[in-house]
Amino acid sequence: MSYSDKPLKIYFVSDAHLGFPNHQESLKREKLLVEWLNMVSKDATEIYLLGDIFDFWFEYKHVVPRGFTRFLGKLSEICDKGIKVHFFTGNHDMWIFDYLPNEVGLIVHKDREVRIINQKRFFIAHGDGLGPEDTTFKLLKKIFKNKTAQWIFARIHPNFAVKLAIKWSHSNRYKESLEKQNFLGVDKERLIQYAYRKLEEQHYDIFIFGHRHIPFELKLNKKSTFINLGDWIKHFTYAEFDGNNIKLKYFLKNEQ
Repeated sequence: MSYSDKPLKIYFVSDAHLGFPNHQESLKREKLLVEWLNMVSKDATEIYLLGDIFDFWFEYKHVVPRGFTRFLGKLSEICDKGIKVHFFTGNHDMWIFDYLPNEVGLIVHKDREVRIINQKRFFIAHGDGLGPEDTTFKLLKKIFKNKTAQWIFARIHPNFAVKLAIKWSHSNRYKESLEKQNFLGVDKERLIQYAYRKLEEQHYDIFIFGHRHIPFELKLNKKSTFINLGDWIKHFTYAEFDGNNIKLKYFLKNEQ
């Protein structure tokens, strides 16, 4: 049986922040993520990585970040089997260019996507910068996505540039972790409110995001479901879609 003939089974995961806070702790989570990939690749038709998989990533023309060997090797193996692996860039790993698509086989998405899967309308995104709020972050993201800014950064020697970027990324990740540890309520969660506004324009069966680091699912109405994937720093959660229903699951039983 080819992978295109398999029963539909799609998996979603986000926010592993590999590289944070240090090599030793990151390696533990990387090995768990590889275990998860081993498990889901047995029946997966597609796998979606919804951003901030790396705590920092920048590709020079001839240099890429060191590390993550087990993870990238497993992704390469999965892609070589014909399983589609989609990578949505997040605010920590937006500087992914052609290395991962060419060498690993990932399908990279730089923005949100609307996809029809088995007659279900999905709205899929990392989740950063959606909606009218957080103008400071949007300005910063615009600078990071600017081709001139990327060119200037690429002119800096990697030993200095990557060290500086990782230090900034780790500091920013720590600040985010303090802000993101509690569910704020439906009326204050930006992504939930964003989803409600999108439903005023068009029907979506499933909204699925990363970024927020808290795993939760919510029925927006009788026909629409909201999923936030949580993270692989504390919760080790993922979502599974079987063609009809989507479920949020825990990889580590003691986190349930």
